[in-house]
Amino acid sequence: MAPPDIVVFDYGFGNVRSATRAIEEAGGSATLTADRERALAADGLLVPGVGAFSACMRGLSRADGPRIIAERVSAGRPLLGICVGLQVLFDASDEFDEHTPGLGIFPGVVGPLDNPVVPHMGWNTVRVADGSRLFEGVADRRFYFVHSFAVPAAPVPGAAVTTCRYGSEFVAAIESGTVAATQFHPEKSGQAGIQLLRNWLNTL
Repeated sequence: MAPPDIVVFDYGFGNVRSATRAIEEAGGSATLTADRERALAADGLLVPGVGAFSACMRGLSRADGPRIIAERVSAGRPLLGICVGLQVLFDASDEFDEHTPGLGIFPGVVGPLDNPVVPHMGWNTVRVADGSRLFEGVADRRFYFVHSFAVPAAPVPGAAVTTCRYGSEFVAAIESGTVAATQFHPEKSGQAGIQLLRNWLNTL
């Protein structure tokens, strides 16, 4: 059987090479591209993100990302967001006192971490949501974070919300139907991250 066909969306933001290699190590076939038709047709679309929320949204818009993502979600086509790729799935961000609309797939607003030491950089544990498929076999492992902003932890109807504590609790991962995302970087999280990506590939 052919490996799952994954497009790593290349819109100018994110650790795209690392993500591509991690998908391949997890058993997928990864293509780095911003081509609309390839992004819509792939078995799974991985949306990375590094840097400022507003800059990522502008990059996504230039690459027609909001419409591609909306079409995939509407059609029930699998999607995985990473880091700011998780944040843009929410309603908006108030990063640096600049209110920037997001994609609105999930309710919530990105804000600064409630901790005197930022960024949150390094390894941390997570509190895995009941019913999670991403964390099968790695619920007790540590994952690599690097961020200064996050979505405050709160229930999301119809979604499994995994949280992490750094000062206060924030959304570390979310899973709802065919949409999943992590605030941490699976591609930087060693074998635990590879297993999480393998778990995602197994859902496709």
